[in-house]
Amino acid sequence: MNSEEEFYDAETGLESDDSCEVSFKDALVFENKQVTDGKQENGVWERRKTLPAEMISRNNFSVWSILKKCIGMELSKIAMPVVFNEPLSFLQRISEYMEHTQLIHQACSLSDSTDRMQVVAAFAVSAVASQWERTGKPFNPLLGETYELMREEEGYRLISEQVSHHPPVSAFHAQSLKHEFEFHGSIDPKLKFWGKSVEAEPKGTMTLELLKHKEAYTWTNPMCCVHNIILGKLWIEQYGTVEIINHRTGDKCVLNFKPVGMFGKELHRVEGHIQDKSKKKRRVLYGKWTECMYSIDPKVYDAYKKSEKKTAAESKKLKKGRSCEAEEADEMPDVHETVTVIPGSALLWRISPRPADSAQMYNFTSFAMTLNEMEPETLLPPTDCRLRPDIRAMENGDM
Repeated sequence: MNSEEEFYDAETGLESDDSCEVSFKDALVFENKQVTDGKQENGVWERRKTLPAEMISRNNFSVWSILKKCIGMELSKIAMPVVFNEPLSFLQRISEYMEHTQLIHQACSLSDSTDRMQVVAAFAVSAVASQWERTGKPFNPLLGETYELMREEEGYRLISEQVSHHPPVSAFHAQSLKHEFEFHGSIDPKLKFWGKSVEAEPKGTMTLELLKHKEAYTWTNPMCCVHNIILGKLWIEQYGTVEIINHRTGDKCVLNFKPVGMFGKELHRVEGHIQDKSKKKRRVLYGKWTECMYSIDPKVYDAYKKSEKKTAAESKKLKKGRSCEAEEADEMPDVHETVTVIPGSALLWRISPRPADSAQMYNFTSFAMTLNEMEPETLLPPTDCRLRPDIRAMENGDM
């Protein structure tokens, strides 16, 4: 079995086949008969806050029922039931990087390079925050498929396109309407199946250009793992080291997305630091990619950690002699606490609250809810994701 191949959609006619490339010209296109999802009041467009139908139940479907028949086959030949998808294309999922665009605007307004770096780092963390509890698989884009997003109220526009089918590569480019920044990159996802879990490596470089400061920042996203593919409740963790480099000043931010660990204490945690070109630490960053990020002076952080270790050592002496049972390897640890804020810390970013009915809507964020809506009097090319009849049918609950 080739562990680096991709899962492909079932029931769409888009299974992987090296003998031909599947492009948008072969696909059916949804006929937009002035279908709109939000509402317009007093000439102001109000974006929708929910989906047309609730999430389709997956209780009667088992991934194992598919995989047990495919032992010895290449992973690319396994057709996953479409019920495990979410009603968005991967190109639309990419646009969720822009949910916290206010951080880029904030970075543009700052005069100090270290201050800019820490806000850019917060933006890099926020770009993966929407994946929390999003266990549905986005639809695979067809070759030549596109997605255009215009957000005048947030001051940017974005376009993404599926530029390669084998290997699958998605490219995107976002720019400020006031020529303050450009954000672009490409993603060549690699999936590895480990029996109980699927590990996704989002190969590709993200580049953020702050035009006013003539700076370019680059980084790659962390690894993502979906646990309990066969049995149990699906859950996601992000892990790995992310390095953000300011190519003009030589400043670097190193972020460590921590693996869950044996007892789950590190679940969702992110820690790192900013160093200048002489490798002197300027700021320490900490938080959770599912919640928030803080910044603090390195000396204050080190002093706090020393005090914390001393307290932990004393507590360990009191608990000596107790035993604890090992947890199941893939069971999701309970999240008992939020981020402990160290005195003197500055808040860089906090995640936006999700809609009340998010759990019934594929765990979408408020931003994701709006990505497939049809706005009035909007001209779209026939290659746009919003015109795909399969995604539109799933969104409407029509299997």
